[in-house]
Amino acid sequence: MSTLEAQLFSEIDKLRVQLMNNVDFKAESQRSVGEISPDEILTRIEGVILGIVTCLSRDEVPILVLPNRSSRANVSFDSAVGLQMNSERSVTSVRSDCPSSVTKFAQILKILSVIYRLVQSNSYATKRDIYYNNTQLFGSQRTVDSIIDDMSCMLKVPRRSLHVLATSKGLISGDLCYLEEDGTRIDCHSNSAAVSVSPNITGIRNIVSSAKFIMIVEKDATFQRLLDDDFCTKLSPCIIITGKGVPDVNSRLMVRKLWDTLHIPIFALVDADPHGIEIMCIYKYGSVAMSFEAHSLTVPSVMWLGLLPSDLQRLRVPEDSLIPLTKRDESKLSSLLKRPYLTIQPDWCKEMELMQQSKVKAEIQSLSSIAPDFLTNIYLPNKLRYGGWV
Repeated sequence: MSTLEAQLFSEIDKLRVQLMNNVDFKAESQRSVGEISPDEILTRIEGVILGIVTCLSRDEVPILVLPNRSSRANVSFDSAVGLQMNSERSVTSVRSDCPSSVTKFAQILKILSVIYRLVQSNSYATKRDIYYNNTQLFGSQRTVDSIIDDMSCMLKVPRRSLHVLATSKGLISGDLCYLEEDGTRIDCHSNSAAVSVSPNITGIRNIVSSAKFIMIVEKDATFQRLLDDDFCTKLSPCIIITGKGVPDVNSRLMVRKLWDTLHIPIFALVDADPHGIEIMCIYKYGSVAMSFEAHSLTVPSVMWLGLLPSDLQRLRVPEDSLIPLTKRDESKLSSLLKRPYLTIQPDWCKEMELMQQSKVKAEIQSLSSIAPDFLTNIYLPNKLRYGGWV
């Protein structure tokens, strides 16, 4: 490594040592173990159907009981895992004799039957395939998406083990090669075009990378700008990934997979606004709706690289590039500051309180008002070289 490279990555290398010292490798290995066998999945589905048949044989009303995935009361915070669903939780009942829920009852049974056939035949289908299998019954793609997550939670089986895939919206680029489950070799080194995140993260193997760090980029526009500016070559070796806003499950699984494999620092580059902060928190600590899969989705080691509210003052970003906080922004910011995980992030709280006081937010693109190439050639290299993350 050249002297220049050593200087550029010295703070990142120090952070990696710190992260490695804090990693509980026994707990980490337990997080990745525990794949449920196809026979066990089939047994659990058969148990649900047997319960329905038993009710009918007794002339009782069949009722399906689902964990309430939208309730914060069902979720607790663990600093090593993030937001995870409690073992004791409130539930929602779906009755087969109630006009308001009979359609959902039928939708659940239909999806359970599809999953059963997929697992039994060791084949896969996308959520979109399932929707188009019976559009009249499901009504919308969102209904299918929600029920599949409900089934994953109810059966206590990761969605990927149900043989249901989702089309990925994320992109990835940089110093990374791997094999897909079907043996296809994926090379992410191209400077001009990114690779779509795989729809089957579990099937990825033989990951090869010399990357010093991974950078999560909130927005596709910023990600494309970094590609255009040849960022991955200028700060080589590194990996950049975007979920194009609020990340889909596959983008989150990919970040987690890379952390499990490479154990290198992961930074987040998001807008200096409440929405960007919340997106970063989803990668780091997870979400209430997917808290039942927290162990495979969260990466508590994620660091906030930028855009920090304090950067706006430090860099004297022109006032006409700043945007006043809306009432909705202020409400979101207050809500975020009350989240349990921020009690262990005092530096994050200071940044958010600074945003509250200044009453302004800014997009990453605001840095171009200082200079067109400021983000790629000055801001990010200096942030990474001098440890400007929190």
